[in-house]
Amino acid sequence: MQKLALSDDILMKVEKPARYLGNEYNVVIKEPTSVDVHFAMCFPDVYEIGMSYLGIQILYDMLNRRDDVYCERLYSPWMDLDAILRERNIPLFSLETQSPIKDFDFLAMTLQYEMCYTNVLQILDLSQIPLKSEERTLEHPFVIGGGPCAYNPEPLADFFDIFYIGEGETVYYDLMDCYKEWKTTGGSRKDFLLKAAQIEGIYVPSLYAVTYREDGQIESFAPTDASVPKKVKKQVVTELGHTFYPEKPVVPFIKVTQDRVVLEIQRGCIRGCRFCQAGNVYRPNRERDLEFLKKYAHDMLISTGHEEISLSSLSSSDYSCLEELTTYLIHEFGKKRGVNISLPSLRIDAFSLDVMSQVQDVRKSSLTFAPEAGSQRMRDVINKGLTEEDILSGAMDAFNGGWNRVKLYFMLGLPGENYDDIEGIATLSNEIAAQYYTIPKEERPGARVDVVSSTSFFVPKPFTPFQWVPQNTTEEFKEKQRFLNQKMREQLNRKSMRYNWHDFDVTALEGFLARGDRRIGEVIYHAYKKGCMFDSWSEFFHYDRWIESMEECGIDPAFYTNRQRTFDEILPWDFIDAGVTKEFLWREFEQSQKELVTPNCRMQCSGCGCRVYEGGVCFEGTN
Repeated sequence: MQKLALSDDILMKVEKPARYLGNEYNVVIKEPTSVDVHFAMCFPDVYEIGMSYLGIQILYDMLNRRDDVYCERLYSPWMDLDAILRERNIPLFSLETQSPIKDFDFLAMTLQYEMCYTNVLQILDLSQIPLKSEERTLEHPFVIGGGPCAYNPEPLADFFDIFYIGEGETVYYDLMDCYKEWKTTGGSRKDFLLKAAQIEGIYVPSLYAVTYREDGQIESFAPTDASVPKKVKKQVVTELGHTFYPEKPVVPFIKVTQDRVVLEIQRGCIRGCRFCQAGNVYRPNRERDLEFLKKYAHDMLISTGHEEISLSSLSSSDYSCLEELTTYLIHEFGKKRGVNISLPSLRIDAFSLDVMSQVQDVRKSSLTFAPEAGSQRMRDVINKGLTEEDILSGAMDAFNGGWNRVKLYFMLGLPGENYDDIEGIATLSNEIAAQYYTIPKEERPGARVDVVSSTSFFVPKPFTPFQWVPQNTTEEFKEKQRFLNQKMREQLNRKSMRYNWHDFDVTALEGFLARGDRRIGEVIYHAYKKGCMFDSWSEFFHYDRWIESMEECGIDPAFYTNRQRTFDEILPWDFIDAGVTKEFLWREFEQSQKELVTPNCRMQCSGCGCRVYEGGVCFEGTN
């Protein structure tokens, strides 16, 4: 174990010092002087959140398989340690070797959620790396951004040297080789960035120029060097049966959010929900081989000692070998070893309920339904592919199967929504509760049913059919929430119903950041300088500071959130080829306005554009 970066007196002062000690079980130990590339992988949130993210575990394992690369980890220091590091001028450090991040060759951050953007600046600042890429020299690491928010990298363009667009298993090795070759030439920082930009999927913001029209819209977006591609193509692992996956994931010493083995059964989704960014940018749907999953389930459980395994997917029910896989897991690990098996993202049907009844203590758990909208009309608008009959029959099957607690997830502010649709949320919640009481008392799993309905507020995201639509204002959100709250109280079964809702101001800021362009980078910078960090944590969220920052930068948030776009407008992310074409997304937007449903990918190809990847569901059944 290397000497710790923090003294004992500091560790005694902070909450959960194990966040900063490293040396966890299955951690990779190398001698830093024996490698050519020193790579820091960061999740810009607290340790317990970051350690729960499968993507970093995959990349950590993949990069460390190379003898010439040492990948280490770091996470955002909690507010107590943040203050101490600033006060004592201690540079932020890695967990594995406790080395200053500023001495690494690369610092890569995964961008999972817009509300972590100020934490990106926290990481850079505490690492004593200049916040803006233009101020960095050969003495500083190259800063890389990836993850779902990289599909609109422009709000953070000033702070990153490179963005990696797509799945990390594809060209990271190429980037490492490029770096090693450049390092031997003694070239400039820009020389390396020019070379990196030639790698498919790598976006270098400093090599592109943006101009704007008088009305604020983008006039042009183009590379400044002829060797740089005009379009950056998303990278996809076509065959998931022959790719990287960690046999020995790092096991934390403290409880984290997802304290279990995570088995990713597939990527992408066949469903085509029009509000869902992940369902579009992770296309095409690709499944992992059943034998691959059996092997890794065994290896990871043995190597970690975890007592739970979770199947990860956007829609687990659509995995074609789900029955065989769950039967195997239940038999091999559930019954023989007492391992709990978690199956999130299931569609509630008879098979799913049968499986869950085998792996859960039904009297202590709840079931989750995600109707998303209260009326069938709105479910057709968003292409949810779920009828009221599906929902009610699924709930009844659940009650008969022993569940008496149901969670329902809805959205307010969907495009084309009216107050009848909103009232439908209360009505549907009431009907589900009413179904429970049609069961004879002696056959009910409990004296009463608990129906918990939660609403989030809809945020239009890039690369979805709703990327052009205006987001509701905060006032509209508040009015809709008040209306629904009242309707909930009017229902006959209101004593069996509870209603929760999301924060209004967080939603407004998320929408501002999600569809922003390069100009809002200054707003993020100003907000950070005013002390904004951990914006996704309610106790640290200061919306007033964000509003002040927008005013100081002369930015009107309504331009980004509350404005209808046209098909011809150049969107800040249009330079990215994410597989799904702009024409397809517009077609789906028009279908939504007609309240027409598009069949899922297994029923009928909708021509989204992802056949170019030559794999996955697009080629099922073909030779």
